[in-house]
Amino acid sequence: MYKGTRQITNSFTKSFYSAAYFFLTPALAAIFIFFFLPVIAAFVMSFTDFDIYSLGNIQYVRFVGFRNYLQLFNDPLFWQALQNTFYFVLVGGPLSVAVSLGAAILLNSKLVRFKSFFRVIYFAPVVTTLVAIAVVWRFVYHPRFGLLNYFLSFFGINPIDWLGDPTYAMPAIILLAVWKNFGYNMIIFIAGLQNIPDELYEAARIDGANARQQFLYITIPMLAPTTLFVSIITMIGYFQLFAEPYVMTQGGPLNSTLSIVLLMYQQGFRWWNMGYSASLAFVLFVIILIGSLVQFKLQKRGEEG
Repeated sequence: MYKGTRQITNSFTKSFYSAAYFFLTPALAAIFIFFFLPVIAAFVMSFTDFDIYSLGNIQYVRFVGFRNYLQLFNDPLFWQALQNTFYFVLVGGPLSVAVSLGAAILLNSKLVRFKSFFRVIYFAPVVTTLVAIAVVWRFVYHPRFGLLNYFLSFFGINPIDWLGDPTYAMPAIILLAVWKNFGYNMIIFIAGLQNIPDELYEAARIDGANARQQFLYITIPMLAPTTLFVSIITMIGYFQLFAEPYVMTQGGPLNSTLSIVLLMYQQGFRWWNMGYSASLAFVLFVIILIGSLVQFKLQKRGEEG
């Protein structure tokens, strides 16, 4: 009796795994063909001098070892792009998360009416084409007729060439990026806030906790997993800064808005240094990986503390 039951169980298990493999194989095959194979090819390419001539004849490709990486670390333009990218991430990332959290708390409040309307309005920039947004923001940043300079004139501030001055170009890009992207994180924060039990706030109010104390000792700790997720995806997205400077400034003025991904694009598709461009991609991958691991480590240390 036991032996027969065991055989039936084994047969069912084999059938279950066979069905699972059957349904998973197409998806795994697509991931392998369209993701892992290109990544492996790009990694191999980073050790070659692959250029436009190699596209016509693969025999022109030469293995150069670590020359692309050594050239990269000796390239002043790379360090400028890296500095700009870190500036964008370290300033724009926390600002975006803070704005997203503030908007989420506001829209999750019981005092606010028409919540669905405001959620749609705040999320609309996320799904709006960047080119259309760039046209509007170019007018906002216009040195003579821009709305931003017009507003600042009421405070006696002289017109600023936001996109033409190296000092203000990156802050202008950061402001644009935060405005465009905060709605996505806001929706995630709202979902996290709605999962916090109301009983915690009621108990805190009974104990005499004010709004600030409730925020610091209930909202922030309970949102820790959500904040970690939002911080990581924001960091990864902001390290891949490309569209905003490409559309708005082309990396200028004086390379003040040149990012790693924009430099990668220029090297790969303007100058056809595909091997050098691939090495840039993997250096950026290592930087993002280290940043993610650091955030996980800090989050784990905070939970243990």
